[in-house]
Amino acid sequence: MPQGDKSSYTDKQKRQVKHIEEGYEKKGVGKKEAERRAWATENKVSGGGKKN
Repeated sequence: MPQGDKSSYTDKQKRQVKHIEEGYEKKGVGKKEAERRAWATENKVSGGGKKN
């Protein structure tokens, strides 16, 4: 699996990332930075994607 591949995340995790990203954008953070921070936040909370 290449770095940056989001296929191992559940639908719930992806929805949470979208919500977190929107929050950062409302605070004035740029789109790419908001997305990066949202995935980092989700990884910290959930421990990353599904494990095999």
